[in-house]
Amino acid sequence: MSAAPATDRAVRGNTYPEAMFETLILTILIYLFLSRKKKPRKPRTIDGELKQLIQESSNTTAISSEIKCFLLDVISDASHHSQDFSDVRLTQAERILDRAGPAAFYWMTEIAAQLSILAAAQINGARTNVNDELGESATPEAVVNVVVKIN
Repeated sequence: MSAAPATDRAVRGNTYPEAMFETLILTILIYLFLSRKKKPRKPRTIDGELKQLIQESSNTTAISSEIKCFLLDVISDASHHSQDFSDVRLTQAERILDRAGPAAFYWMTEIAAQLSILAAAQINGARTNVNDELGESATPEAVVNVVVKIN
């Protein structure tokens, strides 16, 4: 008699929701395991570290070149009496900031500070390395090329 109630219980479905819950949990765990983001592994060899340094260096050089070109474009716009804060320049600046982040803003501010120090020195009659390199004829583009040196 004891076997009949156990079979009757399984047929009625008392254990079925528990199995369904286990299947659902197992499916969710498998999905989370497969969709996780893997961290980039750090290189373990000297060659891997060198490759990583070269990639970071070339990325920094490219960003620096973009910032220098942006400065020269802004100077060109100012000398040709183009519209200030044009959509083209704002898009260009946004692209640089998205790519480089706050470092680009800091670097551009540092360049502006260097140029203001240079202007103050020139007004006060002090000689600078820019005076030595450019001589008596200096254009804004030439000053940026002297101040912003990319290795």
